[in-house]
Amino acid sequence: MRNIQSALSDAFRALHCDDVPLILPNAWDAGSARLMEYVGCKAVATTSAGVAWSHGYQDGRRLPVELLMRTVESIRRVVSVPLSVDIEDGYSSDPRMVQQTVAAVIGAGAVGINIEDGMDSPDALCQKIEAGRRAGEQSGIQLFINARTDVYLRGLVAPHQMVAEVTHRSRLYRAAGADGIFVPLLSDAGAIQAVVEAVGLPVNVMACPGLPEASELGRLGVRRLSAGTGISQAVYDRAKSLAEAFLRRGESDSLVVDSMSFSDINGLFP
Repeated sequence: MRNIQSALSDAFRALHCDDVPLILPNAWDAGSARLMEYVGCKAVATTSAGVAWSHGYQDGRRLPVELLMRTVESIRRVVSVPLSVDIEDGYSSDPRMVQQTVAAVIGAGAVGINIEDGMDSPDALCQKIEAGRRAGEQSGIQLFINARTDVYLRGLVAPHQMVAEVTHRSRLYRAAGADGIFVPLLSDAGAIQAVVEAVGLPVNVMACPGLPEASELGRLGVRRLSAGTGISQAVYDRAKSLAEAFLRRGESDSLVVDSMSFSDINGLFP
């Protein structure tokens, strides 16, 4: 098992070296993860919000860690590609607890994590990255640590200071042991290029209005493009519309329009 996980770790790291960004339509449970692999994903990454919603919790560091582990284990059981797990802020302010969580995520089959600063200080995330790196080293896995900074997502500084702030934080996170930098809502081509040139690590952006297409992102130097919550939100909206229509009219035809067949879905799983 460990040899297989090490090979997946190496493969996942290599996916960040292409001129074309690694595109990740983020999954939220075993079924969605298997579907992502089926349609051609070279790796599977989770969305923490989608995982939380699937268990009936709000996003925002509220999901019990044991439920996250169940999700990771169930995903690993049905996919054969590398798996990266969004662990929000590590679900703790204590780096020792974060290290335990990362070790458990690796034990459940992940070869990468996302971990974020949010409203916390950069120093706090540096300590958590170092803890995650220790967990990886102790497991014998070259864990890919994708450090997310929420400078743009949360508007942590004035707009004209954002590139400089992202650069400052990214350099701290790189020194702490991060392998990649994730900047949600970074979408301006000039700002993307400036960040890529300054950071010195693979840069990950997230789907949002105004973001250049993948080919252009590749020319700008972006190495990873995530859907974030986009697909899970669209699925919830589609389910909401179908349920509302069914409740109103009780008619069946709309339930089979633009739907995968039962046998196709059943056939996804071993």
